[in-house]
Amino acid sequence: MLIALQRYQIQQIHFFLSVPSSQSDQTKVFVRLNYMASETEKKLTSDHWIVPKSENNSTTNANGFTTSPWGIVSKTAEDASIAEDGNCLAFAAKDKSGVLTPLRFNRRAVGSDDVAIKITHCGICYGDVLWSRDRFAGRTKYPFVPGHEIAGKIQEVGANVTRFKVGDHVGLGSYVNSCRDCEYCNQFLEYHCAKGVTLAHNGVDVDGTITKGGYSTFTVVHERYVFKIPDNYPLEFAAPLLCAGVCVYAPMKEHKMDQAGKSLGVIGLGGLGHMAVKFGKFWGLNVTVFSTTESKRDAALNELKADKFVLMSDVSTLKTMVKSLDFIIDAAAEDHPLDPYILLLKAKGVYVVVGAPDEMKFSPLYVILGRTTIAAFAVDGTKITQEMFEFCAENKIYPMIETIPIQYAAEAHDRLLKKDVKFRFVIDIEKSLNDSVLQKETA
Repeated sequence: MLIALQRYQIQQIHFFLSVPSSQSDQTKVFVRLNYMASETEKKLTSDHWIVPKSENNSTTNANGFTTSPWGIVSKTAEDASIAEDGNCLAFAAKDKSGVLTPLRFNRRAVGSDDVAIKITHCGICYGDVLWSRDRFAGRTKYPFVPGHEIAGKIQEVGANVTRFKVGDHVGLGSYVNSCRDCEYCNQFLEYHCAKGVTLAHNGVDVDGTITKGGYSTFTVVHERYVFKIPDNYPLEFAAPLLCAGVCVYAPMKEHKMDQAGKSLGVIGLGGLGHMAVKFGKFWGLNVTVFSTTESKRDAALNELKADKFVLMSDVSTLKTMVKSLDFIIDAAAEDHPLDPYILLLKAKGVYVVVGAPDEMKFSPLYVILGRTTIAAFAVDGTKITQEMFEFCAENKIYPMIETIPIQYAAEAHDRLLKKDVKFRFVIDIEKSLNDSVLQKETA
């Protein structure tokens, strides 16, 4: 019986320790992601998701917008950027249905340290679907423009910009601002900024307007958060790296998963999972893919060249694999127990959670006896992200994508929920989002 909660924050995931009320109750650790918080957890937080009251550093800016340390805007805030004659065209969700329709709004003016990016491509992440349908603890501010895997070309630079010039190929990911002066920002770990990052969508920009994502024609951002994409790396392939790529590259590098001859398990073969397989095979790892879907077998073994494919329901095979893996990357989006996979790790093995399930459970005893490291990663700082782009370009590592027009984005969201994609949708913004599209949609 759950009678006490102790909160621990490991990057973006909160761990709750269930304390048994009697010897007959088993101690379990429940892992619940912030965005799917229960009603009880919501009572523990402020008006802004994932901000515990005891840590609430919310501030009100000059424009009257109340923001949390994570730059999340209050749902009651008004957005002055929406305008029928706005300078930016986008597709946006207008309500919880998540249906995407055209929207015009004004991007802010380019400041002295800013660049304007003409967006050519934008990847579709599972998070886009959740945000569009208000499933991040009920904090979506409508109209909502998704998209945090943004690739494009510099179309304007501010007076003080030194890193970029007009025409450069660039990328922009999940965050667009931070304090740039805390211990994390000084280590180029901006996503963990002590004063909070501003997200690429549903955050509060420097002018007080609500940030809007990459399902749009252009964006304006401080140059620090922009990544140089090597000219020889196609922009449509670059977009997914800004989330699906760095979410696995960063933990794999940090936990030394680049050692040839070691063994890696990848749970979930979607956008993140398939990139983990690609990186693992390049580094010479023996890679086993675990999936709930038999239809993924051919792609895993023949296209991605994984060494083994195991259905997560195949208990007999799992039993034969106990203590066989050095590392696990868990990229599964659906709820699943960790215990069967923790047992597959060798002593001192590393288990990294990068997926987005509602809840996961595991027995601490298995972790203790195996001296297992359990870690969690989302996107990471600017330094490691830029390193990843250069690594992928040099070694010709590309995500597997399905390119679509913006008009197909809502259907792509539905297909993503059904796991019907191999392995990342990428919207061709440059070719499909223009005034003629707006005229057709409103006719």
